Amino acid sequence: MSKIDEVRSAMVAAMKAGEKERKDSLSMLLSALKNKAIDKREDLTETEENEVILKEIKQTKETLELTPQDRTDIQEECKNRITVYEEFAPKMMDEEAIGAEIKAVLAALGIENPTGKDKGKIMKELMPRVKGKADGKLVNQILGSLMK
Repeated sequence: MSKIDEVRSAMVAAMKAGEKERKDSLSMLLSALKNKAIDKREDLTETEENEVILKEIKQTKETLELTPQDRTDIQEECKNRITVYEEFAPKMMDEEAIGAEIKAVLAALGIENPTGKDKGKIMKELMPRVKGKADGKLVNQILGSLMK
């Protein structure tokens, strides 16, 4: 079952249950997925579906960060939307898994003590391995902590 079908069935269930906010969030996610499929002119792969969901989560988090403190209504709406979107997001790698992936890349590149000069080479090799599975900021943070 594709993510579009999953989101659509969850949206129908939310409508039947009278959960307006959840239904609205699912409707926005469904629109984003459908728009990507229309742009591509064929069905989305699972990876592409996950990219769309992660992009929507990221945009909503940015909106939350930029919202003035006195606009609690917008903040609540963003938090609810993020909660709904995360139900459909792929499971993200934790710090241990990212660290293990970094160590594997370092071993493959033959780098024992990474320095700032090696960062570009490491990231070029590392990011395709963790794309869609780990937050880029967290990967960068963990790699930075291993650098000398």
